[in-house]
Amino acid sequence: MKQNDARGTMHAERESTNLPFIVPRSDFRVSTLRVLLWDIDGTLVRTKRSGVFRDYTTPAIKRIFGTAGRLHEMQVSGMTDLQIICEALRDEGFTPADVAARRGEICEQFVAELERVTNAGMLYAAIPGVRETLAAVEREPRYLSALLTGNVERAAYWKLRVTGLAEFFRLPGAFGEDSDDRRDLPALAAARINGSLGLNLLPAQFIVIGDTPNDIACARHYGARVVAVATGRSHTAQDLLPFNPDALIEDFDDPAVLLRTLALL
Repeated sequence: MKQNDARGTMHAERESTNLPFIVPRSDFRVSTLRVLLWDIDGTLVRTKRSGVFRDYTTPAIKRIFGTAGRLHEMQVSGMTDLQIICEALRDEGFTPADVAARRGEICEQFVAELERVTNAGMLYAAIPGVRETLAAVEREPRYLSALLTGNVERAAYWKLRVTGLAEFFRLPGAFGEDSDDRRDLPALAAARINGSLGLNLLPAQFIVIGDTPNDIACARHYGARVVAVATGRSHTAQDLLPFNPDALIEDFDDPAVLLRTLALL
């Protein structure tokens, strides 16, 4: 089977990791397949202090638009990078169309600034138990993993490389430069993954895993299942429960907990 990104070419960041796409075995029952759409910040990785996003987002936005607007006062967990910029610059005369038109520059500047702050000191770490959990999931033929994150794609893979998690993500996904509305991302990820695998997986065969109400909302918008995880700084398990995820887990300390949870979805 020829493996292509649904947009025509594989993304540069996946090319640089030289990782093959995963293809289900020919005897695999497609109806049992589940694709896990993983958030990154607060779900797979965390910063060693709060507010790190401002260290690279502020200079990136200022370089492109001349101002960071109200970024300093915003709470951004669960937002896409485009959405963050749109909200920050809303009162500065820039429209969402203005921001979208410069997404190429945004991606370049985000990665340049992220590399700068990361090289100045290791600020990112994998959340405890995540690597073991991803490895356990990968051993199960029923599951495939992909990314659904508010980070622009190149920044997403940068964070995964510096935390040693990039090897688990070989499928296309959906990223922060794709939309200023996170609810759009599951459908985009599903289309790319279906195109890549030559399948027609249903919305319910996708499971979003994330740590914010926005992760739950985007899954519901598409018709995907959702596992909320209380691993981020911004929302406790009690905060997430009222948003009615299909399942909720506290942490990744025991990989078997997630596997048992996924088996019920």
